[in-house]
Amino acid sequence: MRGPEGGGEVDRPDAGESRPTRAGPRRQARELALQLLYELDVRGESTPGAVAEDFWNRQVAPAEARSYAEVLVRGTKLYQPKIDELITRFAEHWDLDRMAVVDRNILRAGIFELLWGAQVPPKVVINEALEIAKKFSTDESTRFVNGLLDRVRRELCP
Repeated sequence: MRGPEGGGEVDRPDAGESRPTRAGPRRQARELALQLLYELDVRGESTPGAVAEDFWNRQVAPAEARSYAEVLVRGTKLYQPKIDELITRFAEHWDLDRMAVVDRNILRAGIFELLWGAQVPPKVVINEALEIAKKFSTDESTRFVNGLLDRVRRELCP
């Protein structure tokens, strides 16, 4: 879109346009991982397999983002029984199956990254999960995600 003088581009989308992503490859990877984990969860799939293949056929993502998203998805699914046990333990008065699918999968990916993921500082993992929750969920969910991931960090991270 042209600026008022017909000059350079204005960094503001028109109504109906999607805002271009300015997220770095790790944020983009985390968002893609959430989307794939969501799809796997809704379909009741325990392994990525064909669902992941179909997902990546629909996505345009830089190789670095895709690679890290795949690590997050594979790791989250590998450790999902333990992760779900931790969510149930730390989410007092919440039934895992009654949580919003988005929130449940933000928590799963966040816990995987906190406990088994790459050398990312825990505060960065939590902050990234919160930014993704703000984008894909509600304010209340963001507070819930923050509280649960922070509790996991305090009690289980070295």
